[in-house]
Amino acid sequence: MSKLERLMNLLAALLHTSVPMTAEQLRQRIEGYPDAGPSFRRSFERDKDDLRSMGIPIRVETVPGTDPPVEGYRIDPKEYAGSDPQLDPDELAAMHLATNLVRLDGVQGDQALVRVGGLVGDGQGAESVEPLAALPSDTNLGPLFDAVRTKKSVSFTYNAASRTLDPYKLSFLRGHWYLIGFDHMREDERQFRVDRIEGIVEIGGDATTARPDGPQSDRAESWELGDEEPIQARILVDADQAGWAKHYLGRDSVVADHADGSAEFELTVRNREAFRSFVLTFLEHAELLSPPELRNELISWLEELHAGASA
Repeated sequence: MSKLERLMNLLAALLHTSVPMTAEQLRQRIEGYPDAGPSFRRSFERDKDDLRSMGIPIRVETVPGTDPPVEGYRIDPKEYAGSDPQLDPDELAAMHLATNLVRLDGVQGDQALVRVGGLVGDGQGAESVEPLAALPSDTNLGPLFDAVRTKKSVSFTYNAASRTLDPYKLSFLRGHWYLIGFDHMREDERQFRVDRIEGIVEIGGDATTARPDGPQSDRAESWELGDEEPIQARILVDADQAGWAKHYLGRDSVVADHADGSAEFELTVRNREAFRSFVLTFLEHAELLSPPELRNELISWLEELHAGASA
């Protein structure tokens, strides 16, 4: 992963969280960082400095519920949006360069430049700059962004089923765009990969479900990003890892604290493969307790690996 993509993912993570995120949480969420240690701290500090040098207001705040207090980071969307920047010509020129260096595939940045003071150039049709990076685009992204902005419902086909959604937000995570909102068919919050939407999105009337408050609406862990029917999974984490798990998953996910220091967590899973990978990061320090079918899937998968290695 390039540094540019890592900076964009860091910016998105800080902008879309409603509670401060620790450096470790950001390291876990954002691909491209070194393992925990001095190398990660140096990379993370340089990335923060780079974003701040662009005028991006990164807040340093205490993470709620931490004792002793732990520093976290976030960006207030209101501060980030700001007001009319009143850019000088040389600053507009720099922005013009940026819109060519980083581009959403198939989308030009000219309209945004017009809004902040017009295009910059010599009027002679200067050559375009070869982009350094491009985010994947999709024909449905424009209508979906507009539906989120105007709070309109959307209808589309997904896995051969018709869906009507009150969209909360669009996120770019792990190389894909995701649409999050209230699914009227399932009567619950759902997440959809935009590139898996079949056909064209149709914009409907005003959304009837407001986006929920709180950090859960902004979370996007790998096991939550999937097409599968959600299931509630419970894991037991040993005492030596329970503290980190509480810090990473949040106290709301804790369903039981045991006298030996271990703890049980309950999580909503929409991607079983990703959840299996998360559980295995604890090695022997975690046990998948329920549901039985998910536990049996994990056991069968491990047995198959062992059999293959022994063959």
